[in-house]
Amino acid sequence: MRLNALVLVTTGVGFIVSTTTPNWTLLAWTLLGTAASAASASMFNQLIESRRDALMQRTEGRPLPQKHIGRPLVFLMAVLLAYVGWALLLWAAGWIPAALATGNIALYALIYTPLKPITSINTIVGAVCGAIPPLVGWTAATGSFAPGGWVIAGILFVWQLPHFMALAWMYREDYARGGFMMLPAVDPSGQVTAQTMVLTSLILIPLGLLTTVYGVAGWWFAIISIILGCWMIFVSFRFLHLRTDASARRVFFTSITYLPLLLLALVLDRGSVSPSAALRIAPVFIAPDEKIPQ
Repeated sequence: MRLNALVLVTTGVGFIVSTTTPNWTLLAWTLLGTAASAASASMFNQLIESRRDALMQRTEGRPLPQKHIGRPLVFLMAVLLAYVGWALLLWAAGWIPAALATGNIALYALIYTPLKPITSINTIVGAVCGAIPPLVGWTAATGSFAPGGWVIAGILFVWQLPHFMALAWMYREDYARGGFMMLPAVDPSGQVTAQTMVLTSLILIPLGLLTTVYGVAGWWFAIISIILGCWMIFVSFRFLHLRTDASARRVFFTSITYLPLLLLALVLDRGSVSPSAALRIAPVFIAPDEKIPQ
């Protein structure tokens, strides 16, 4: 439920910041369709991983390992919810958000989930899944893609990497017990894990600034994104120098504070710089024989 709540929040943010006058009824239908799709993806995931979930302390209490519900019923519900999500989004918002949401179910269940016991690259694929919801919201509101929507999706993609690396480090023994090839489970020293966390935290600042450059948000958001980005970089560097569970926990809790504050700032300061005005921050060179336009 926590992950699906995050999906709905990022979908809503993508919808709201894409337009100056949001259609709240359309937003409600978009969130309902997205919720059905997200629930379907979660059900398929737990259906495929039920045996491995039973081996891990953090997931052994889920309904399928505990046999509180039958596998055929979960499968039927997952298929039904996938159809409901696709139909609602197609009817209310159009074919692009419907295709994105349904495609994300396939990506999550057919690629990300099977990759988890095979390669640590699964985290990157999972981050793609987490980056799609704001595009669902953006395209539902506007009917098309735009650079601003891709930037927000990029922020979500990059943010997930230090966030989930920190989580995977804290539960690395549990993941190993379940047979999952998360990077910390195959990186005993934590060196590569820490370097990945630092690098991706560094990328968050330029991505935040691009949001202002494309006119999706204003200068206040740019300032806040720099401050929050520096905070993420600081705790990631601390983990690089002191690779302990306590340091990883600090990165994890910083990440779950970073994202809601960033999204709140994005919504409150949305659209306050037009794209043309923001892009004029680059210098313009005029030839000597040219006249300066009035």
